[in-house]
Amino acid sequence: MASIHKDSRGKSPFWYCAYRLPNGKRAFKSTKLTDRNKAQEFCRTLARASHLGSNGNLTEARARELISEIVENTLGEPLKFYTAEEWLHDWLEGKKTAKSNATYLKYRHTIDSFIASLGQKAKRNLNQVTPRDVQRFRDAELAAGKHSTTCNYAVKHLRIPFNVARRQGLITHSPADAVEMIDNKEEQASKGTFDIEQLRALLKAAPSQDWRGAILLAFYTGARLQDVANMRWNSVDLQQQLISFRAGKTRENVTIPIHAHLHAYLLELPAPDSGKAFLFPSLAGKRTSGKSGLSMAFSRIMQKAKVKGEVIRERIGKGRTINALSFHSLRHSFNSIMANAGVSQEVRQKLTGHSSADMNKRYTHHELHSLQAAIQKIPSI
Repeated sequence: MASIHKDSRGKSPFWYCAYRLPNGKRAFKSTKLTDRNKAQEFCRTLARASHLGSNGNLTEARARELISEIVENTLGEPLKFYTAEEWLHDWLEGKKTAKSNATYLKYRHTIDSFIASLGQKAKRNLNQVTPRDVQRFRDAELAAGKHSTTCNYAVKHLRIPFNVARRQGLITHSPADAVEMIDNKEEQASKGTFDIEQLRALLKAAPSQDWRGAILLAFYTGARLQDVANMRWNSVDLQQQLISFRAGKTRENVTIPIHAHLHAYLLELPAPDSGKAFLFPSLAGKRTSGKSGLSMAFSRIMQKAKVKGEVIRERIGKGRTINALSFHSLRHSFNSIMANAGVSQEVRQKLTGHSSADMNKRYTHHELHSLQAAIQKIPSI
């Protein structure tokens, strides 16, 4: 039978619990409590857990309940335990209103896929998820043909809820933090650029006016596909010949002088009903990835134009073939042409979206002239 005692040597203010371990040996442990009633309840709970253990009836769930009882009797409120599945879903629920719908859907895809990869382990305590579980998930995504960048983003997504759990004291460390990113520098370095003849072929093969405009806008501004597709007229100042927008990926504010060829094209478009109207309505709001996404649509334009790039990585499983040429190559072309024309790295960084909102607001006339001069080094198509 369990009992509590004071330290006979008088060296400790805490009550000690004497009870029998599951292997039959007697134990004498400090409760770290000075209140007699709380120490007694603590001791009884320890003895109850030990008894269940000796009979082979101490399950993980029951152990959590007993620990929660101890904490509740000591602190006045029960200890909350989460399974991996419960915590990740609870965290995800909080992102419905805190993040945009597109960001929420990305998080949900990662969380659902990771929980599926955990199998039955997802129903066990959160602290039992290991770095090996995260790495196995990442490697499985890569083996399924996902791009290395996509796999790295999945790990980054998982780091967020696990670090929140760590800060709340639910786990001692984040298992996702111990997983290194996949080095894709070699693949990125292999990304190609379009030459002028290829660009002319792409414009000729474009199935609509919107796609022709999107290709021109990307080539003359270096904007990414999602930003191009969702560009609004209130971002375009035809009088000052400037385009200003917030890059969706980096959240950086970018201001770019409009190239003469692009300016002439924009002047020919029908006047919008309002500044909120999209430049390319048939592309706006569409996904960039997936079989029916804008990236694949551009790949079909490339095929029609007979524009081919070197294959960087062959298709694996359900993944896709990674080609050196893609819509993003228009951004590479924008940067590469200016670099070859002697435009400084500092100017190119400003034009490709590495400047702050304050910087864009404070461009001097000289700085704008430098940016305009850099843009005009890009040839007309």
